[in-house]
Amino acid sequence: MVREQKVLDLCITVPTFFKCPISLDVMKSPVSLCTGITYDRSSIQRWLDDGNNTCPATMQTLHSKDIVPNRTLHSLIQIWTDSVHHRVNPPVSPSKEQVLQAITELTDSNGLNLNRFGLITKVNRFAQDSDQNKGFLAKLDGFVALMVSLLDNVDGSVEFLEQILTALGFVLEKIEDREELKNRLLKGNNKKCLDSFVLVLQRGSNNSRIAAARVLKFIAIDAESELLIGENEALITELLNLSTPEKEKDPKLIENCLACLVSISKPKRNKMKLVKIGAMKILSKLLTESNISVAVVEKALKLVETASSTSEGRKEICEDATCVAAILNKVLKVSNVATEHSVTTLWSVCYLFRDQKAQEAVTQANGLTKILLLIQSNCSPHVRQMCMDLLKIFRVNSKSCLSSYDTKTSHIMPF
Repeated sequence: MVREQKVLDLCITVPTFFKCPISLDVMKSPVSLCTGITYDRSSIQRWLDDGNNTCPATMQTLHSKDIVPNRTLHSLIQIWTDSVHHRVNPPVSPSKEQVLQAITELTDSNGLNLNRFGLITKVNRFAQDSDQNKGFLAKLDGFVALMVSLLDNVDGSVEFLEQILTALGFVLEKIEDREELKNRLLKGNNKKCLDSFVLVLQRGSNNSRIAAARVLKFIAIDAESELLIGENEALITELLNLSTPEKEKDPKLIENCLACLVSISKPKRNKMKLVKIGAMKILSKLLTESNISVAVVEKALKLVETASSTSEGRKEICEDATCVAAILNKVLKVSNVATEHSVTTLWSVCYLFRDQKAQEAVTQANGLTKILLLIQSNCSPHVRQMCMDLLKIFRVNSKSCLSSYDTKTSHIMPF
C-alpha cells in the first residue's frame, strides 16, 4: 500500500491540503487539533504520545489535546483517491460471454443472489461501452422482461433499483416495441414497478433519476399509459419536486423531469392533478429564473399552457401576477416555440376566458408593446391571429395602432 501510494505520488499531483504536514503522505484518517490544523491520525497521535504539547505546524501550545475527525476532508480525499485509481486501473469492459453469464445468473437467482448488484453493474458497464452493445442487449430475448421483473420484485435496495433503471435507460433507443415495455411496466402483475420509480426519484443519484424520467416518458405513448402513470400521485409529485431549480441544480435532471411531465399531461385528470399538487408555483418560479436553458423554458411554458386549458389552472395563473409577467417576458426572447406557448397561454386566459386579473397583469407588464412587436415579426399565422384577438381585448384599434407604431419600430429586426 505504501509503495503504491509513492508510485501514485510520483505520477499524479496530489493536492497539498490532502497531505499530512508530518508524514507528507496522503491522509487516511484526517483529524484536526484545537489550532485548526489537520493531520493524519496516526502521525499526530505519535507526536502527542511522545509527550509533545504543541501543534507541529505552528508550534502553538495546545490548550487541549483532543482531536476531531475532519469528515469533509476525508470525503474529498476518498473521492480523489477513487478517481485516481480509476485512471490508473480503468475498469475493463466485460465480454459478451461474461454478460450473458451474468444475465443467466440474474435470471436464475429469483432475487436471492447476494451478488446480483455486481451482476447488473457488469451488464451496465457492457452497455455503456458502445451503441452496438446497447443494441445487443435490447434485442436479447428476455432481457427487457428480466429487467422489469427485477424492478418489480426487488427487496428495497435503492442502489440495485438504480442499476436496473440505468440498464433500461441505456437500451431505450434500441427497443423496437415500446408497447411491450409499456405493458410490462404498467399492466399485469407488476404492481410495484412505479413504486420502484418513486424510490429512485426520491433517493437515487441524478443519473438514475434521469434514467427513471426517460423510461417513463418512453412508455407514455397513449392516453391509457398516461393515465396509468398519472394515477401514482407520489410519482408525479417527485417529478415535479425535482424540477424545482433550488432543489436540484442539474439542468439535465430538470429538463428530463419536465419532459416526462409534458408527455403525461394531456389527459384532463392529469392536468388537474398537476395543478392540485402545486405545479403552477414551481413553474412560475422556474420561469423567473435567469440561468435556465432554452429547453427547460420551452417545457415549463408547455406545461403552463396545458394547465391553462383547465379552470383550476387558469385560476392559479391569473391570481399570480408574477406568473403572467414571467410568461409575457418569454415572448420574443427565447425561441419560436417558447413564444408560441406563451402567446397561447395569454390568449387562453385573457381572450378566451376574459380574466380581468390576467388582463391587468399583461397591461402592467407592458404586454401591449410585446404583442405589437410580435405581430410585426415573422411569426406564424396562428400566433398572429391570437395576437390580433388580444389587441381586441385591450380595446386597441389594431390597424391604426399598427400604422402609427410601425414608424417607431421599423428599425427592429423581425424575430
